[in-house]
Amino acid sequence: AHEGRQLIDNPLVYTLSMAVYCTSWTFYGSVGLASEAGIAFLPTYLGPTLAALLFPFVLHKILRIAKTYSITSVADFLAARYGKSTALGGIATAVAMIAGIPYIALQLKALSASANVMLGLGDGEGILPFGIDSGFVIAIVMAVFAILFGTRHIDATETHQGMVLAIAFESIVKLTTFIAVGIFVTFFLYDGFDSIIQATRAAGHGDLLLMPEGWNYFDWFLMILLAGSVVFVLPRQFQVAVIENVDERHIRTATWAFPTYLLLINIFVIPIALAGRLGGIENGDLIVLFLPLEAAAPWLALVVFIGGLSAATAMIIVSTVALSTMISNDVVMPVLLRVEALQLTRRRHLSRLVITIRRASILLLLVLAYIFFQAVGAGYGLVGIGLIAFAAVAQLVPALVLGIFWRDANLVGALAGLTAGIAVWGVTLIVPALAKTGVIDPAILVDGFLGSPLLRPEALFGLDGLQPVSHALFWSITVNLLLLVGGSLLFQQDNLQRLQALLFVNIFEREGTTRIWRGDTRVAELHELLLRFIGREQAEHVLATDAYRRGHRLAMEERADAEFVQLVERHVARAIGAASARAMVASVVRGEVIGPDDILEILDEASQVIEYSHQLEERSRALEQAGAELKQINERLRQLDRMKDDFLATVSHELRTPLTSIRSFSEILIDNPDLELEERKEFLGIVVRESERLTRLINNVLDLSKIESGSMDWHVRDVDLVAVIDEAMAATRGLASELGATLERGAVPDQPALVRGDHDRLVQVAVNLLGNAFKFVPAKGGIARIGVTRDGADWVVGVEDNGPGVSLQYRDAIFEKFHQASESLKDRPKGTGLGLTICQQIVSHFGGRIWVEDAPLGGACFRFRLPALPAAQTRAAAE
Repeated sequence: AHEGRQLIDNPLVYTLSMAVYCTSWTFYGSVGLASEAGIAFLPTYLGPTLAALLFPFVLHKILRIAKTYSITSVADFLAARYGKSTALGGIATAVAMIAGIPYIALQLKALSASANVMLGLGDGEGILPFGIDSGFVIAIVMAVFAILFGTRHIDATETHQGMVLAIAFESIVKLTTFIAVGIFVTFFLYDGFDSIIQATRAAGHGDLLLMPEGWNYFDWFLMILLAGSVVFVLPRQFQVAVIENVDERHIRTATWAFPTYLLLINIFVIPIALAGRLGGIENGDLIVLFLPLEAAAPWLALVVFIGGLSAATAMIIVSTVALSTMISNDVVMPVLLRVEALQLTRRRHLSRLVITIRRASILLLLVLAYIFFQAVGAGYGLVGIGLIAFAAVAQLVPALVLGIFWRDANLVGALAGLTAGIAVWGVTLIVPALAKTGVIDPAILVDGFLGSPLLRPEALFGLDGLQPVSHALFWSITVNLLLLVGGSLLFQQDNLQRLQALLFVNIFEREGTTRIWRGDTRVAELHELLLRFIGREQAEHVLATDAYRRGHRLAMEERADAEFVQLVERHVARAIGAASARAMVASVVRGEVIGPDDILEILDEASQVIEYSHQLEERSRALEQAGAELKQINERLRQLDRMKDDFLATVSHELRTPLTSIRSFSEILIDNPDLELEERKEFLGIVVRESERLTRLINNVLDLSKIESGSMDWHVRDVDLVAVIDEAMAATRGLASELGATLERGAVPDQPALVRGDHDRLVQVAVNLLGNAFKFVPAKGGIARIGVTRDGADWVVGVEDNGPGVSLQYRDAIFEKFHQASESLKDRPKGTGLGLTICQQIVSHFGGRIWVEDAPLGGACFRFRLPALPAAQTRAAAE
């Protein structure tokens, strides 16, 4: 058993077991449908492919709920969610049977037909030697296999390791087989895909490559929706994807691997179908088998038969195991427990009874499927039967999906929606089928129910032009959803429903929560209950597990607490389902009964605890966010501290240099009174220039301090930016000449470029930018250019140069205080790093913005924009 579990504890084995979705419908029926309606087979596989995107959200949640609360089937899941309702579980089981029996019949039909072909029997003969029908023999063999694989243990939540491995292996067989026959047909009977397509068009069958006749896009949407939704509720899919799962992480692989499998197994459907059509094969469902036989390749026909056998048997075994569990747990056991004459609650050994019921259910299912196959199946293709079954089981989807995401969904809504939905399905699909076979009056298809054209089964309420299954799906799911939502809004949940809704919807927050318990029962009584359903060995294992968790073993005479009761109920549920387990546990409980007010009070307390927990989570997230913000602030403070140190070093350097020059040349002048006049003038000029440099440095620091403190004295008036740049050029022309650089006047408007601002401060901005440009221009051929242009509602002043430019990493940082582009003091240009910061502060004060970009001259281009004054004021200024 341990080795088996190790083998199935593999994401690829899990994915291959999910490929039980691909039955004989896929292996034979898709080709048959494609030979008649072309690409109409695709929605059946596009739906699951899109649904796989929801596996991490929907399937993961379903899986977590099922494992936490020992769910045994999709019917048990619904019953447990809606207050452990035996009625809902029974109806869900009935719906699954209504859908499952035709689907199993579909497999029997495929197996019987393919067996007949291999045995050389004609269509409709189907009789083996001694008068034995091949379909009946197949049904019996399948029953034996299903009983051997699926009913050896009473615990329905226990993984069937042998079955899972067999299904995974069969998935490989049917995939490789189908690809093999596809390659044979496409590349050996023909010369590739193009060859088949050209032959098809030449034969006048090109319509098979287009949208099928009678279909529209709404049909496609509904069929994709149908196929995608049933992936979560088909009994066989629920069995392999949920019950047989041993590791939630396998879902991640299935999300991409399952659609990949569907893609691979459908690559050759169209080529095989077209080849069969061209070959004149009348029975489309058996094209895959006839093509190798007609090509004198009996060995390949045998391989195909084995592939089809794998596809059908996998579905039959898993479906009958899943349905037998549902029949036993959600129909038979709840009924037997209510028959007082049987006194099942007092019988010591019930495990054998449960297993017997499941085995009998498997036999019953296959007998009913065989009867359906003989009575009705001959009149329908494989795909026709499959789609009818799909539409029926899709009625379980609304109650399941809303049940795990909407807390207010209740039992009344679920019962009403499910019952009405399956009723509409019967009216829109089964009634037409019966009318067409002559079982009931065919006139109803034209006249409608009660003689009303609006009640025609195939055009209900005047909705015409859809495919029969699309039409049935639209009305049945619409009615189902409306009644589910309406019933949930109009009626209140009872206390148990409210609790179960809370547990299911909030499974990831509430997993493992102990339920409310105020009853009185002894450990010995619950131990006896375990013995009756799971046997002595398993019962002892339950007690040992509980003792390990507690750190001590409960005495038999002790009063059972809530956790132990929940543990026992969970293990009993694995054998007989959640609803019956609740009834059995209740049968051994004595003591106080909790009234509605008590339960509401407890639920209110639980809600308060949950709310408090949510608040704590929000506070934790807020603290984490605050911590991250503090970390960023600290990092910024450290950066500013480093910049401050750099600034102090720079200022010290900038102060010391002119002071040293002033002192040195002053001492020379004092110590040498006989210096020539020219030398004396030169030295005094240096003292004056260094004093001006020192003054500018101090003014920059004072200006920035005043701006940031809000004490700057602004002289606001209308300012002409053309006059500003002319004055700035005049102030820096001497610097340009000294450096041997060229100062150019760029584009300017013919009229005043008026803005609102402080003339002197804007001149200071322009001078700073020009001075900054001259620091970086090359020693020879340096160019600085300043101009002003109109941009929408703003005037833009630009100062560009042909220096090295500013790299992207520094373009925001250079406007910060103390920042200069070079990291080393040695490489930095002269200055404190405050000039651009002062420029930004002045421009921002007047509602503008300053930035740097690449210049047409090849260097940097500093631009600042300011809001232009209205045109009337500009004209007045010009006049």
